[in-house]
Amino acid sequence: MSLNIRPATIADAELILGFITELAIYEKAEHEVIASIDDIRHSLQDPLGYARALVAELDGEAVGFALYFLSYSTWLGRKGMYLEDLYVSSKHRGVGAGKALLKRLAQIAHDSGCGRLEWSVLDWNEPAIQFYESIGAAAQPEWIRYRLAGDSLKTFAQAD
Repeated sequence: MSLNIRPATIADAELILGFITELAIYEKAEHEVIASIDDIRHSLQDPLGYARALVAELDGEAVGFALYFLSYSTWLGRKGMYLEDLYVSSKHRGVGAGKALLKRLAQIAHDSGCGRLEWSVLDWNEPAIQFYESIGAAAQPEWIRYRLAGDSLKTFAQAD
């Protein structure tokens, strides 16, 4: 069994959107996925590199992905990395693909001078929480994540 982690290319856009949809189904939020293949393709080829991704392959078959972007910490005074999505197909969990994706992200973050690697997990996703804690990640319970999106974002942006 050969596990390979490689950078995603624009040719992976359909594959990545498929994984995003599978993840959304798992998280009971499929209705929230509005991204298209063209959106993913555009994001991956953006010269500023807003979205970057890795693909996990097991014996040449794509089994998962990680999508990330760079952020900035004012407290650290340097860039960080935010993991937007980490997903391994249900039939391939337990083979080490998720851990390999996270390890590669940690290597990229460390080697490029990032001060931190962060992500969010749904509070009911106990398998993911246990996995993250097993690799030494720590929850940040003192922080509450907020979001403006869709109509709320538009309404606030256009308010007087």
